[in-house]
Order: sequence, then structure tokens, then C-alpha cells
Amino acid sequence: MEKYFESVDCKNIKEILYNSVKKFSDNIAFVIKHKKDKEKAEYENITYKKLLEDVNSLGTKLYELGLKGKRIAIVGRNRYEWVVAHLANLLGGIISIPLDKELQVEELESCLERSKADVVVFDEKYIENIKAIEKNNKTNLTKYICMTKQEGYDNFWTLKEEGEKILKSGNLDFVNNEIDNDKMAILLFTSGTTSKSKAVMLSQYNVASNVYAMLLVEDIRSTDHNLAFLPFHHIFGSTCMIVMIAVGAQTSFPDGLRYVAQNLKEYEISIFVGVPLLVEAIYKNIEKEIDKKGKTKLINKAKKVSNFLLKIGIDVRRKLFKEVIDALGGKMRFIISGGAPLDKKVAQGFNELGIELVQGYGLTETAPVIAAENLKKRKFGSIGFPMGNVELEIVNKDENGIGEIRVKGPNVMLGYYENEEATNKVLKDGWFYTGDLAYRDKDGFIFLTGRQKDMIVLKNGKKVFPDEIETIIKRIDLVKECIVYGMPDAKDKNDLKISVKIVYDKQVAEEKYPGKSEEELKKIMWEKIKEINKTFPPYKYIKNMIFTDEELIKTTTQKVKRNEEIKRILG
Repeated sequence: MEKYFESVDCKNIKEILYNSVKKFSDNIAFVIKHKKDKEKAEYENITYKKLLEDVNSLGTKLYELGLKGKRIAIVGRNRYEWVVAHLANLLGGIISIPLDKELQVEELESCLERSKADVVVFDEKYIENIKAIEKNNKTNLTKYICMTKQEGYDNFWTLKEEGEKILKSGNLDFVNNEIDNDKMAILLFTSGTTSKSKAVMLSQYNVASNVYAMLLVEDIRSTDHNLAFLPFHHIFGSTCMIVMIAVGAQTSFPDGLRYVAQNLKEYEISIFVGVPLLVEAIYKNIEKEIDKKGKTKLINKAKKVSNFLLKIGIDVRRKLFKEVIDALGGKMRFIISGGAPLDKKVAQGFNELGIELVQGYGLTETAPVIAAENLKKRKFGSIGFPMGNVELEIVNKDENGIGEIRVKGPNVMLGYYENEEATNKVLKDGWFYTGDLAYRDKDGFIFLTGRQKDMIVLKNGKKVFPDEIETIIKRIDLVKECIVYGMPDAKDKNDLKISVKIVYDKQVAEEKYPGKSEEELKKIMWEKIKEINKTFPPYKYIKNMIFTDEELIKTTTQKVKRNEEIKRILG
């Protein structure tokens, strides 16, 4: 297994946390922001020692409530109470069920029913949904725990304090609990509507082995400060939280999507893990600010000089582009992008500025990381190489070497909960079939081409991958987001025309094309699409375009729900 950094090979989350408390006892693990008013805020620093104390206190109380071996769901924003509840579940052998806070009442209720949750720990912001579920009385829930004090409900902080007293009295049942590394520990629903979503069963070893493999090759440090933007109910978010704990780093919580730029400065964030939509938005803002100051030409010249010096071993990027880095808080040094393909121009752009960026790839079913670039092995646009403990093969290749990714490794899920048919479709002879298509280049780097189910097969047998065209269209400044799909011909349903729905950026439209009507903007965009067509072979030409300011249907991790969006388009 390749090894660039030190990492402890822990077999479960309890070992990871206890190891970090031993090594980084006084390091700050989490920062809690207490808002006094719009202007003022106070910050509470939670050390690793205090984190473990809080986990053990809450867990001890959960045991006293008879919840050992039970199932506890968590619904809420990324916050300290979420972290402690999840860790208490894991350290106590309680099955943790992270649920999407944005689900409608019916969907949330369905997840609670399907997962057979006994208890729900919830964020006060979603209390109305919880009250509706409690009133319906369709679930298995016997207890409702709010993250703050709310009338009529048990609350996190009181339970934690009560657990602390029980611990002090000498009750060490929770603290002494032994972990079954290979048993289902986490039950996660894949993104999508709940009727279609599958519940993924993960063990502690699935997650711990993935954390170990990542830390051997990725440059994440105990001195780093991370902003936990990715929702914890998503495996990418919750595993990254464990990664930061494993390395002794510090984590703060964002105030929301609109405040990410402000939070990066506020906390002097040095490491950021995000989805392409957000990473690309941050980069677009950087470009916009450079353009506003009339420094685009100057920055481009500086990049050329910097790139030349880098080739001969002289790195002046962070000095040369200090002003740009200062706009992100001054400490930003490392970005990890995952969840969907990232535009390689954005990856290259960040790296040229002295902010190292790598792209990773994985799924909920693989806890999640399958492959990633690292600072030693990087090629813009690729997903790098498999993690050291993951076997990866590309099978059923076409004439271009494009085939389906299948993987084997300790991070592969136990299966889909109570869905043997779906499990057997993807797990065959120890291999997990991802449904993602990719190829390897001559140097062994892996490049994704898209999802097997999203591939557009034309009447002449030619294959078109929407991701490839979308990435190029997204580079147009007027484009906020887009989706490429096959539009059936009115006379022949099997004859698909490559089409695109473009959501335009109103702010860019006002700044760059003031006074232009939507119809005029549409004409400008169509001319740009025709220019893009010239770079493609004729079978990939875009024939139709929908132009709108209505956002695409997305998951809470900002991934487009392609099937739902296409259904909306085609009616």
C-alpha cells in the first residue's frame, strides 16, 4: 500500500477517537459559535479530551435509558450535538441512522419506519416535522430527543449532564463496551426520493478502513482548520468528520450556503471538502473579483511566470497570489472535491494560485472513497488512483476502453437493508459494481465518463456522456447550471436529439449584459452553444436548448436529480 503520510490502522471509530484523544488531548476538535446578536458572536472551543467526555456522558445516559443495541436516528444541521450523538451511537454499539434534514414529513416518516428507528435526536429547527410524525404515530419511535431545550421533549444537554453524574458514580458500562467491527453500525439512505432510495448498511470497519487509506496519501494535518460544509447525513460528510478527528484537526460549522465565503475568512479555514458546485462557485467568485479590479491580465501573466518557476523547483505561488488567498481567509491550502466530476479548469486554476486541489470519487456503498488524486499523483480532470486497500477493475469495455468500474475492498458495504434483490444486482463474487463508467489513460489515471444509466445511446449506436458536454457548457459565464439529455424525435421516439436545459445566472446577466431581455440572452447563449458544437463530432451536436432562470431539481448535496429533471422537461 502506498504511504506518503503516517496513519494509524484502527479497526473501528472507538479506536480512532481514543487514539486521537491520547495524541491530541488539548487540540481543539470543534468550535461552537454562540450568536449573541447579528453583530456579536462568542466562540467555544471543544478539545479532544472534552469531546470524548461528552460522548461518554451522553452514551452512558443512552445506556441507562435502555438503548444499548437499539437504533437512533439523527435529523439536523451540521452542529456539535449531531457529532456527539453520532459518536455516542457508534461507541455504544447503537445503530446510527443519519437522515436528511431537508426531507418532507412523509419522506422523513418513511425513512424512520423503514429503518425501524427506536429514537430520534432532532434539531429544533425541524420540530414541526417531528411533531407531525409524533402525532401520526406510524413509526417505531419511543423517544424524541431535541438538540436544545424544548417544552415537552427530552433534550441533548440535560441527558448529557445526567450521564456525566452516572459516569462519576462509577457506571462504566458504556465506556467498556466492545465494538463488533463488522456488524451493521450505520444505516444510510442513498440520495433520491425515499420510495426509490436504498438503505445502505455500513460497518465501523468499512468507515475506519477508508479513513486509514485516505490519511496514508492525502495531506491532512493536525494543524488544519476544516469547515464542515458537507451535510453529515451524507457519507462523504460524516466520513470526512471522522477523518478530521483521526488526524487531530479542528472543525467549525458553517452558518449556511450564503455565508460560506464569510465563514472561510472568519475561521481562517485551511482545508475545505466540498462538492463541485460549491468548489466551482468559490473559484468563479475569485475570477469575478479579479476581473472587477481589472487584474485578469496581470494574474494570467503571473501564473505563467509561476508555472515556469515551479517546473524548475521554485514555488512562489502563495507569495505571488497572496491577495487572492487572503480573500479566502489567508490560510486556505488544500481543497478536496468529490461527489460529482469537477471542471478540470477549476482544479488547474486553484493549483496555479497555490491552493492544492485534488479530486476524489466514491459512493455511499463504499464508505465512500474509492479513488482519489493526491499531491504526488495528480492529473487535472482525473480521479487519480484507487485507495491502497481497494482493488479496482474496469470491465465490459467498449472500443474506446470505457467500461464499468467494479471494486473490492474493506470499505464495501454489507448490503442494502432488507433488499436482497438490489444487493445481488450490485454485489457479485465479492465485487461491487458501481454503475459508473470510466477509462484509464496510458499513465494509469482513471477518468470518469458518467453513469451507465445516464449515457445517451443514439439511433446509430453512438454513445454520448452528458457529464462531458455539461462540463464544457458550465464554463460559459452566463451559465449557473445545466443538464444535457436526449430529446425523442416527434416522429421517431428512438431517434434522440442531444438537448440542453440551461439555468442562467441573473447576477452575471445584469453585470455583463445590462438591459438585455431573456429572449436576447437566449440568442447570445445559442451562439455560444453553436461555437461549442464546432469542437464536437457531429453526432454530439446540441440541437435543442431550454433557457430559464428556474433552478434544476437537486439533492441536498447539490447534485442534480437527473431522472426527475428530465421527467419534468419531457412532461
